Amino acid sequence: MSSYLSSNRSKFVLTFVLLLLKIGLMRSFFYEGIQWKGLPAEALSVLAILCLVDLIFPLKRKGPVFWSFNFIYSFMLFAATLYHAHFGTVPTYAVLSELNQVPQIRASVNALIRPEQFLFFADFVVLAIIAVAGRIREHRRNRTLSFRSSSWGQGSRRTGWGWRIGVACVLIVSVVISGRFISSGKKIDNELVRAESIGFLNYQVDAALRNREEEEMIAKGNIQETISNIQSLQSGYPYREGAAGAIPQHFGAAQGMNLIVIQMESFQNFPIHLKVGDQEVTPVLNQLAKDGAYFPHTFQQIGPGNTSDAEFMSNTSIYPTAAVAMSKGYGSRELPSLPRLLQQHGYVANTFHINKVTFWDRNKLYPALNFDKYYDKPYFENDHFNDFGASDEEMYRVGVEKLTELQTQGKPFYAQFVTTSSHSPFVVPKDKVKIQLPDNLKGTNLGNYITAVNYTDYAIGKLIEQLKEAGMWDNTMLAIYGDHFGIQPSETGASEITEKLGIPYDDRISRFNIPFIVHVPGQQMGIVSNVTGGQVDMLPTMANLLGVSLKDDKFTALGQDLLNIDRNVIGMRYYLPTGSFFNNEVMFVPGQGFDDGTAVSLDTLEPVSDISAYRSDYDYITQLMKLSDEYVKLIPKRH
Repeated sequence: MSSYLSSNRSKFVLTFVLLLLKIGLMRSFFYEGIQWKGLPAEALSVLAILCLVDLIFPLKRKGPVFWSFNFIYSFMLFAATLYHAHFGTVPTYAVLSELNQVPQIRASVNALIRPEQFLFFADFVVLAIIAVAGRIREHRRNRTLSFRSSSWGQGSRRTGWGWRIGVACVLIVSVVISGRFISSGKKIDNELVRAESIGFLNYQVDAALRNREEEEMIAKGNIQETISNIQSLQSGYPYREGAAGAIPQHFGAAQGMNLIVIQMESFQNFPIHLKVGDQEVTPVLNQLAKDGAYFPHTFQQIGPGNTSDAEFMSNTSIYPTAAVAMSKGYGSRELPSLPRLLQQHGYVANTFHINKVTFWDRNKLYPALNFDKYYDKPYFENDHFNDFGASDEEMYRVGVEKLTELQTQGKPFYAQFVTTSSHSPFVVPKDKVKIQLPDNLKGTNLGNYITAVNYTDYAIGKLIEQLKEAGMWDNTMLAIYGDHFGIQPSETGASEITEKLGIPYDDRISRFNIPFIVHVPGQQMGIVSNVTGGQVDMLPTMANLLGVSLKDDKFTALGQDLLNIDRNVIGMRYYLPTGSFFNNEVMFVPGQGFDDGTAVSLDTLEPVSDISAYRSDYDYITQLMKLSDEYVKLIPKRH
């Protein structure tokens, strides 16, 4: 066997070993340890690709191709590690395709980067050092041979049939066994457990196969049949005992009023009614919660679209599929939505966001939701609040101007405001800081977060003042909610929050807990509801107050009117594994399935040992979310 062929084997083996080391590094980031059980699946999937590369490319090109594959795979693992640090889940190929959004949130991404994550590229640094040292040595010895001639790129044209047959056999065996690993993961609902068991590359194949199977099933579906199945399933769940046929409470309390919905960036529930020193963190929201309806047990349900997914849910009452940002995957559809619902009752629907409308494909989402007009970056003066540009105050200033024009025309309006001033990394310009932090919070991530949400609250107060001055406050229902969590456990742990703020805090329950507040002018509702809710429940709740009957308008909602139920269960996936849910009592997270799942009390934040009582909720919510996926995929595209 020639020396060139022997060199090729060395390249193959070295690449394989390097990638195995990097896989071990990724698994240590993902699973708090390498978890050796899943390594055979990881190794075989990588081995299959290397064998394929070895068979396809000629010997002289294998060196550069191996290194190119090494780099691409290293970058994938690096990106997946950053993604997991933020989202707590394993990204699929569809999600990684959204990396073009990263420049818009680079400050948030930079906050997640740790030096040890760059170990994925350590071998390239070593190679560069060796290459430089070799060139220096060659220069000193006045040699004419270049580094290229001794690199992996050279070799004989002789390939060696024995080696190729051996590689082909290894390829076949690797593919067959990898297929068995993928098949073994079919029954595992928990994405993290599945990826740990079958391997990162096999998980991508599994995601593609699941998507194809689902698409084939949906293609044979009928949307009216799916709607009927949703209604049948929901009618069997005891949302409210004895309420069938009763007139909904608070129906039409805001009949004919304007509607303003404020989606607050990275806004968790714990700042509501919180004091640091003798200062209220959210005095404006506290008063609104006191006068209106406050739902302190509301939880985020977003998928990979994050803020845009929150907009999607509050406007549709449909679950995100968790496979892709809903703005990207379903922006071509004619989505049943709050704008369409209210337009049937004479409303004009506008939305305001200070970033470019192309950010997270809102240029597709807003037409899909049928907003009459959107106001994005060109409409606002950049006061350089943060990386997004304009402040919340500037957004509200422009918003009130545009809404005043509608009021002059005598048109009721629905206006959505998407805030950005409390976006991570929570940097507030010094001239905009409205709160004095105690010494133990100054300069900390937690302190920065409190400063940012305090400013968000302040800006809402300025909006209310402007609405009063414009004569719109007394005829406008205001709904406010958080889009998703702000505090990352990797940056600020639960123990630090409890110690510095003196409040109980859980890294999952408290982190996913967002506020939902509805204020109806002229009514001292004074409601604090203990019912668990989610973002799919917001549209039905707002519609009830506005006197809009979803039943009469034949609107299919996957959520419930929180003012008219005694108990509730909401599903969550992506940030938690599929099959996770919140009900009035617990947060439940499955293992491979229900039986090895775990539950934590919402009241005590302590584990619940006996989970048997929650199986019916698990079965119900998994069926409901599957039907939600069927429903949204059957919604026709816009003409």
